[in-house]
Amino acid sequence: MKKLAVFCGSKDGASPLFKEAAATLGTVLAQQDYGLVYGGSRVGTMGAVADAILAANGQAIGVLPHFLQEKEIAHPNLTELHLVESMHDRKAKMAELADGFIILPGGPGTMEEFFEVFTWAQLGLHEKPCGILNIDGYYDPLIALFKQMETQGFIIPEHAAMLLVESTPEALLERFRQYEAPHVKSYLNTDQT
Repeated sequence: MKKLAVFCGSKDGASPLFKEAAATLGTVLAQQDYGLVYGGSRVGTMGAVADAILAANGQAIGVLPHFLQEKEIAHPNLTELHLVESMHDRKAKMAELADGFIILPGGPGTMEEFFEVFTWAQLGLHEKPCGILNIDGYYDPLIALFKQMETQGFIIPEHAAMLLVESTPEALLERFRQYEAPHVKSYLNTDQT
């Protein structure tokens, strides 16, 4: 793994812990020699993770649709900035560039981005790790929802186990390094014979 995509907010969130966690993640990524792939913005926790990795002499690659660049939110100091036509193109480019995916606290856009790459993993379209950096319990309800989906038969245990959850960047990155994609023959059942 060389580059990790981070999905996070264009806002700072209600707690200062969220922006601090984004900055910590950026610093740790640089320290552990990972490049950042993210949405290309200078605002919110997106800007915080990019600022931190750049301050630690790391690599920050942004992917931004043209219409958002026109709203003047593009980060001005990135290692690379890929301008794309649409939000769909943004997600596809980020997935192409990244070797794994992390979500920090964020809103609907963060959820949508993460669920798409997680679903692609579930379908066997990639074998990259997908993880939640669960800051101050922000994602506890989502984690509970995954357990509910498994209990109620909407996700098989092998796929549910693909969701990696930790509360520190160091622990999550270690889980990423140890990750092996499940060898599930069928999307529909748990019969592996």
